[in-house]
Amino acid sequence: MMFDPGRLLKEMFDAAVAAASPAICVPPHLPPPPKSRTIVVGAGKAAAAMARAVEDHWGGPLEGLVVTRYGHGVPTRSVEVLEAGHPLPDAAGQDAARRIMAKVQELSAADLVLALISGGGSALLSLPAPGLTLADKQAVNRALLLSGAAIGEINCVRKHLSAVKGGRLAIAALPARVVSLIISDVPGDDPGTVASGPTVPDTTSLVDARAILTKYRIAVPPAVTAHLLNPESETPKPGDRRFALVENHIVATARVSLEAAAEVALRAGVAPIILGDAIEGEARILAKGQARLALKHLQTAPAPLVLISGGETSVTVRGKGRGGRNAEYLLALALALNGNPAIHAIACDTDGIDGTEDNAGALLTPNSLARAAALGLNARAMLDDNDGYGFFTALDDLIVTGPTRTNVNDFRAILVLPQPYRSSPPPLRGRR
Repeated sequence: MMFDPGRLLKEMFDAAVAAASPAICVPPHLPPPPKSRTIVVGAGKAAAAMARAVEDHWGGPLEGLVVTRYGHGVPTRSVEVLEAGHPLPDAAGQDAARRIMAKVQELSAADLVLALISGGGSALLSLPAPGLTLADKQAVNRALLLSGAAIGEINCVRKHLSAVKGGRLAIAALPARVVSLIISDVPGDDPGTVASGPTVPDTTSLVDARAILTKYRIAVPPAVTAHLLNPESETPKPGDRRFALVENHIVATARVSLEAAAEVALRAGVAPIILGDAIEGEARILAKGQARLALKHLQTAPAPLVLISGGETSVTVRGKGRGGRNAEYLLALALALNGNPAIHAIACDTDGIDGTEDNAGALLTPNSLARAAALGLNARAMLDDNDGYGFFTALDDLIVTGPTRTNVNDFRAILVLPQPYRSSPPPLRGRR
């Protein structure tokens, strides 16, 4: 059995993305139309595609507004789509959040608010709490994103600085019924963490938010300090009767996407091993651990296998290079494997954007380090500079999909090929 390892890995990634397509995962979860109005609101990288999926399958009139990242919009008929900044909030996101909050005000008990929530919504739905400014939120977000904090920690802080997140959108919609359809991009699929849970009661506290800022030594503006010390800034909690008419449904998860990728591997005669769909931690540390695991399997595997994992790693930015957590992971993996001829790998973000770059991720081949050295590149120095993007650009091994308009977080696959199943290594190509 011979096959193209790179092609197989790309087909697995494509299957993972397709499994989380709003056109597939949204329609089965739509509620029946209400007696009165249906107001569609939403935020996230999948928000526009989710809105169109609703329009294509809804049995009555619709109106509303969703906000998505720049470049992630799609044409819609009844639901207005706005675009705004991500991962740092901007004025467009603040205006969109203000308009969304206005849409859900003054509704009746006969109305339905259909909330379409997906990853990226935390930055896009950026209406600061009273007493705070957009600049305050931008400063805190920027520092947290560079700190290496986990997404749950970042979103805990975001909830407590927001007029929308942490359940406040649902409360603003009272007395209307609220049904939230959620595409999960967070490890563990906690609906309160996706987009910082605008329709979900908050299990975190002001104390937690302050502790996270202290843990990562985040210096915050004075207004933020005062806000987080004010008990009146606390978010609504589980058990609050104001959530009695709120339903939150997860409609797509990383687990389902990983299983779709595993099916592609099986059809190719490769045994899939799903390591987990909620893996967190520093990208380069995870890479070292998964490299050791791949090498261990290589010693005993009688036939090809692929190690598949999802979740969201973090990167503590110390250098000045262009990165993305998936490129960082792969560069660290390359160094840990040191050109092992049996192992190929892929790492991509299912939203099509690795961090803030224009690629989804990259592909690693057994001779990636050799090709880099032939171009005069120092892989170790580039990792120290957080320049995974630069490394894989030089090798012409970036994977560029453009926005996928969904988001179930990162996809990683390490293909292990025992000796009889290896083809000739790819040529020493790359950009000069």
